[in-house]
Amino acid sequence: MGKETRARILADTQATAIGRLIRVSPRKLNLVAQSIRGKRAEAALNELTFSRKRIAGAVKKVLQSAVANAENNHDLDVDNLVVTQAFVGKNMVMKRFHARARGRGAGIEKFFSQITIVVEELKKDAAEKKAKGKKKAPKKADSKKAAPKKTNAAVETASAEENA
Repeated sequence: MGKETRARILADTQATAIGRLIRVSPRKLNLVAQSIRGKRAEAALNELTFSRKRIAGAVKKVLQSAVANAENNHDLDVDNLVVTQAFVGKNMVMKRFHARARGRGAGIEKFFSQITIVVEELKKDAAEKKAKGKKKAPKKADSKKAAPKKTNAAVETASAEENA
């Protein structure tokens, strides 16, 4: 009897968590969400732990919830989780007023927002490829585009400073 279960929107290797009614504007919350997008879950937790932003604690709770959902509900390996999506949306707006001169009032809007974090389990070989791809060595300067050579006077003053 009862309702049929809703079809799963996410892939089998993904888990999600949503934080609602977070008392900060979406613009400010998006700055914190930007800092964890695409990072491994462990690195993202470390970043949020030591972040100087006030709202980082609330985002950390949502990320921990997403990791717990991945582990308990979907049997995913916590060590291979990566934050694939972290997006922010508007929520409720509290409207207040501020008394102004000559009996007037000015409106104040206090914004609330929500954050959705999606974590995904990457296979070990894919995780290694991603880690190797980010650690590329810097390109060597071409001999044609090398920095201009120092003049003899500049070389003599530099060597005189080193000797002193």
